[in-house]
Amino acid sequence: MNIVDLHVHSNKSDGSLSPPQLVDYAVEKGLSAFALTDHDTTDGIEEALNAAEGKDIEVIPGIEFSTEYEGQDIHIVGLYIDYKSDFFKRRLVNFVNGRMIRNKEMCRRLTEHGIPVTYEEMVSEFPDCVITRSHYARFMLNHGYVKSLKEAFERYIGDNRPCFVPRKKITPMRAVEIILKAGGFPILAHPLLYHMGKSRLEKLVSLLKDMGLQGLEAVYCTYTASDEREMRALAAKYDLCISGGSDFHGSAKPGLDLATGYGKLFIPQEILDKINERRNWLKMHPEQLKHTKILFTDLDGTLLDSQKTISDYTRDVLRKWCENGHKLVLCSGRAIDSVEHVKQSLHLDFPGMYLIGYNGGRIYDYDKQETLYKVKLTLEQTAHAVEEAARAGIHIQAYSDTHIIAPRQNEELEFYRKVISSPIIFCENIMDALEEAPYKCLAIELNDLEKLENFRLSLLPWAEKEGISLIYSNPNYLEIFPSSSGKGAAVKILCSLLGIHPYFSVAAGDAENDLSMIEAAGMGIAMLNGSDDIKMAATTITAYDNDHDGLAHALIDLI
Repeated sequence: MNIVDLHVHSNKSDGSLSPPQLVDYAVEKGLSAFALTDHDTTDGIEEALNAAEGKDIEVIPGIEFSTEYEGQDIHIVGLYIDYKSDFFKRRLVNFVNGRMIRNKEMCRRLTEHGIPVTYEEMVSEFPDCVITRSHYARFMLNHGYVKSLKEAFERYIGDNRPCFVPRKKITPMRAVEIILKAGGFPILAHPLLYHMGKSRLEKLVSLLKDMGLQGLEAVYCTYTASDEREMRALAAKYDLCISGGSDFHGSAKPGLDLATGYGKLFIPQEILDKINERRNWLKMHPEQLKHTKILFTDLDGTLLDSQKTISDYTRDVLRKWCENGHKLVLCSGRAIDSVEHVKQSLHLDFPGMYLIGYNGGRIYDYDKQETLYKVKLTLEQTAHAVEEAARAGIHIQAYSDTHIIAPRQNEELEFYRKVISSPIIFCENIMDALEEAPYKCLAIELNDLEKLENFRLSLLPWAEKEGISLIYSNPNYLEIFPSSSGKGAAVKILCSLLGIHPYFSVAAGDAENDLSMIEAAGMGIAMLNGSDDIKMAATTITAYDNDHDGLAHALIDLI
């Protein structure tokens, strides 16, 4: 009987054999097919396919995505990836950008701890490799900074060690979607290795099935007969195909062999045949893979260009997004009337749109002209912020449902009004003009940013006690609002109201007040022009900035 192996690694990630060597070894072992599934890269596929020409073996183009679910590392294998497609190439570029930012930060930290190294040196020492922590450990060992690989992890780069920088990963749901859109077949790899417990594992499988998961790795090198029966039953319950793999890494995993694992693994051709039957069925029923998503986008620096407008291309992408049944949410620190003005001035005349203002303080259904949720500061909190701003010589303003409340016309307000068209009520004592508590206050300083930062620091003890967030929306603007508000909270609340799981949400931003939104969404998009903190938190970074349709170019692949 023919045998296959659907989970194999080369030296393009963390295996020891080159792709051509893998092909020769697979032929020697008598395999009819194997899948090259390197971690987050397809760099070795072309070499493997070329090496297999004229030989009696099928090389399946694949990948193994490292993802994160509830703080845990989850791997999704994709088989039959169209690795040459423009879409897939763009996705991998985003992975590379994210890894590069993380690796440069790890180099900086290692240098601070007495191990001088640059990212360029790492790439030079390990060419054509996806740089991982293992490579850092090898670098330290090669240059005499540690006496063993184990020491490198225990002292420097292990979890929670001083030089480790966790890489923000995509969710497994997003990995499934990417694989499907690249014409591939998504499989949950080695489920029992996550030690999640039956209920948590089944919840994950259910979510992934909703997203389009097609297979489950039920035959694996470390499984007992009982383990395999359990995984086969789970796959049957959710109508998933069985997959199987050795997770072969060559000498990197001693004792684990291609196709046979630790000696008892057996993956018949029949498993691959059934996968191909399902692939053919999916090609005939593409409607089975459509899902509703929701986009939360910041305005300034994200959706809007420097002229506070959008191009025809961006508008067309947003139209396609909505026409395909997805939801669009404009999310800003501005008042709702100002967000509504942006929507109208940009001619975003799409059904099913929502507006979020005051950094999440108010959620508004535009079609129904109805407020779905709101949270405000108290009058006492507002009075304290206003008094402290006056003492520090900082301009501060508050917001009613319809107006900006400001003490007087000044340089700061004039600057703010270049963009914001909300009407103003002038009152020397802001509190006298407030009939009810405001959604937020905004402190503005145009000339002395250190002065604004000192004001923020002076408020911190009070803010922590009162549950107040003090966040910059840009270097000149300090937002003061309830911690129970925030853009991240708004993501969760609106998803709940609409019955959309947050894992199927997308958030795009560029500044500090977008951070909670990026972290709350299933997929976070950081603008190329965004802050370093935003880029570290996001799952993808745009290839272009906000003046060159960066968001639209990232969004087109999600429609």
